[in-house]
Amino acid sequence: MPGVALAGAIALVAKLLHGVPGIATFSPMILAISIGIFVRNLVGTPSFAAPGISFSVRRLLRAAIVLLGFQITLTQLAAVGAKGLLIVVGTLVATFAFTLATGRALGVDRKLTELIAAGTSICGASAVVATNSVTGASDEDVAYAIACVTIFGSIAMFVYPVLPHLLHLDGGAYGLWSGASIHEIAQVAAASFQNSQRAGEIATVAKLARVMLLAPVVLALSVGSRLAARGAPGSLARAPLPWFAIGFVAVTAVNSVVTIPSEMRDATITLSTFLLTIALAAMGLETDISKLYAQGLRPAILGALAFLFIAIFSLALIKLMG
Repeated sequence: MPGVALAGAIALVAKLLHGVPGIATFSPMILAISIGIFVRNLVGTPSFAAPGISFSVRRLLRAAIVLLGFQITLTQLAAVGAKGLLIVVGTLVATFAFTLATGRALGVDRKLTELIAAGTSICGASAVVATNSVTGASDEDVAYAIACVTIFGSIAMFVYPVLPHLLHLDGGAYGLWSGASIHEIAQVAAASFQNSQRAGEIATVAKLARVMLLAPVVLALSVGSRLAARGAPGSLARAPLPWFAIGFVAVTAVNSVVTIPSEMRDATITLSTFLLTIALAAMGLETDISKLYAQGLRPAILGALAFLFIAIFSLALIKLMG
């Protein structure tokens, strides 16, 4: 399909740019959607590419999320400890609920609010696109939510490393705080390994614990949407069952109990990342930037408040339970 080839070419460019010093802190996925938006709004997306772009946004995206399960094992999650897992789960649930409530108060569209909530509380761009498989928001909403998690996650990446001394956090506590509250995995690594190897390792495990919670959150949103549709008078619409979330859990379970050769596991992780990058490039190719601007500043304010909440709430839990 020409559309898949176009999105794939953009993904390759994003991958190459990711290796450039100074740009490496931005994930290939974020670079891909940015390039896609640039192409769509500068020269336009050819009509013959539409079927392949749609295929990339939907089918390739779901396959990539299933393969994400190869990044995680239950043994890794156990390494963060019961207290650490409680902090991660508590922070995620509280941040998601806070963002939903604040979005309603600000008058932000429900679908966009859910995307910002997922991106902030779980794992950035990956969570946004996975959640949208259930939410069904526009590509412009997806792009806006990804912009929010990119901007505020990048702020955290530069600000967090100067705070451990001021906040009296040792390497372990700082790593847990970084992993429990910063948006993207790349941002977590950049912020935490600057402190120490121990901080970086703990942050990575805490972040993977958040990624593991992606499937339960998406399934919960799907169930909620199906119940709401069932209760609507005369409505026969139902949110699709997110089979990819179930597949993600199944792959994680297999990865936890079966010894998979490291070469195969590394290959599937690389494939997953590249498929996600293609999907984000395709999403950018569908995004009209004029509609993005039409959203106004309220969603950005929501993203900022959600970022402040997850940073403060997770830090408070670490201090209280430390």
